[in-house]
Amino acid sequence: MKPESEKLVDEFLIHADDLGDEIVEDIEEILGIVPFIFTILRDRPDIFVLSTIADYKTSRPKSLDPKTAELVTIAAAAASEADSCLKVHIGAALKEGVSRDQILDTLLIAAMIGKTRILASSLRQFRDACGVE
Repeated sequence: MKPESEKLVDEFLIHADDLGDEIVEDIEEILGIVPFIFTILRDRPDIFVLSTIADYKTSRPKSLDPKTAELVTIAAAAASEADSCLKVHIGAALKEGVSRDQILDTLLIAAMIGKTRILASSLRQFRDACGVE
């Protein structure tokens, strides 16, 4: 990193503790809880601030309203088998006004894609091994 860029980052990170406190408050407001990973990462304020700011900006893009962003997050958490994240983001989606049916449909779509992924891979192997066209 160029010295002038490193200086800018260092000047920003002087405020890491205060920013970290604000981030924790904001996330608790959005999600209704503070994820346990935050409590561990808070021991490294510089890493915590840089990581969570990026995550926040990613999870609340300007192109998506919060309801849609939470539905996308639910689908990704389901596909990743991230059960704790799924639970947290279902709660956050409900808080944003997402309906029970919208959450269920999102989970069903995620499951359908998961099933399709398994079928596509396994049926290719079947086709190749059994000579099916």
